[in-house]
Amino acid sequence: MENDTISFCVQPGGTLRGEARVPGDKSISHRSIMLGSLAEGTTRVTGFLEAEDCLATMNAFRAMGVEIEGAEKGEVSIRGVGLHGLRAPEEPLYLGNSGTSMRLLCGLLAGQDFDSILTGDVSLSRRPMKRVTEPLRTMGAMVETTEAGTAPLRIYGRAKLKGIHYEMPVASAQVKSCLLLAGLYASGQTCVREPAPTRDHTERMLAGFSYPVTGKDETVCIQPDGKLLACDIDVPGDISSAAFFMVGAAIGEDADVTLRHVGVNPTRTGILDILRLMGADIQVLNPREMGGEPVADVRIRSSRLYGIEIPQELVPLAIDEFPVLFVAAACAEGETRLSGAAELRVKESDRIQVMADGLQVLGIEAQPTPDGMIVRGGKLSGGKVRSHGDHRIAMAFSISALRGGGLIEIDDCANVNTSFPSFVELARKLGLNITAVCGEIL
Repeated sequence: MENDTISFCVQPGGTLRGEARVPGDKSISHRSIMLGSLAEGTTRVTGFLEAEDCLATMNAFRAMGVEIEGAEKGEVSIRGVGLHGLRAPEEPLYLGNSGTSMRLLCGLLAGQDFDSILTGDVSLSRRPMKRVTEPLRTMGAMVETTEAGTAPLRIYGRAKLKGIHYEMPVASAQVKSCLLLAGLYASGQTCVREPAPTRDHTERMLAGFSYPVTGKDETVCIQPDGKLLACDIDVPGDISSAAFFMVGAAIGEDADVTLRHVGVNPTRTGILDILRLMGADIQVLNPREMGGEPVADVRIRSSRLYGIEIPQELVPLAIDEFPVLFVAAACAEGETRLSGAAELRVKESDRIQVMADGLQVLGIEAQPTPDGMIVRGGKLSGGKVRSHGDHRIAMAFSISALRGGGLIEIDDCANVNTSFPSFVELARKLGLNITAVCGEIL
């Protein structure tokens, strides 16, 4: 089905109540396929996110000779081929809309003995790739992009990679992970220093597969003399998906939602910290650790939100959650200011401009800035907004209807399937009056 043939219609009002478990974490699901494929032995995964992005990663490794069973109700079995057991794919590897797949695979494939080509859909083909290709070239990789530094990426095998110490100019877990995966095949140590903490799923999972990783302060290092040993992985619920219902419960009337088995990795909990600073009623219950990842149940109830200046140190820890945090800001008393988030302009869409445009349609004062936004809370109206094919934009505006003054219609919502294929079903179960409509509304 083409991406412009599904739209969301959301009736105003309603409230969210009940318990739910959101789908598995997308970042961890990607990495479980990648590292499981390079491990020795069979890796079994439960809670795997059966969404288009993660399935693109799975299909890429199948195309390189890895036997993978599933996904069946979140269960996947991966028969690893070892660090040097991948085979040349017969065709270019198509990765759909998944930036994580493309950037991490670029690093991993730079150290192989065969050539490969990475392609994606129109949206992914516009996203910047120089942030990974330039440091990879410093390591000795042979990677070609378009003149604009975008996909398709042509990666030439048999390159002799050497370890580097790389100071990242911008905090990015994808760049860090790309270089660490390339470091598995480099001579000498590879170290990456980040200007601010980013999600550390790659480092945690490497350790889970018995591969030594060292780190101090903001630097993580890897040596090319280890091997990956198969293990079992239980993927927690994705906090980026849970974020929509966190905000929905915070802004709705008489709401009370408990989200079970949510990943609360401290490099991902900026959404909790920001909502608490705004006055949200959030409890983190039953904290535990599963497979090296912190997990908990999160309860959110209705609360009175206030505008804040979002602390700079929390920005990298909530980078994927800002579309729905802008909705929280629109429902808060006073003004919310975000800066230091220029990364939002090169996601699946320009999330700063697209969210500002949509909020303005719904009657909210939203002023985009080069690296953020100023949002003045107010009364949301109904209206027709464009998601520009961005899954998180579509879901964020769906949640805004809880405080809407009329019907909210959102176009181009098919890409919600890249991260949260059960969003409409789960949102309706919790109390959002949402309908997915085939055929364009706008």
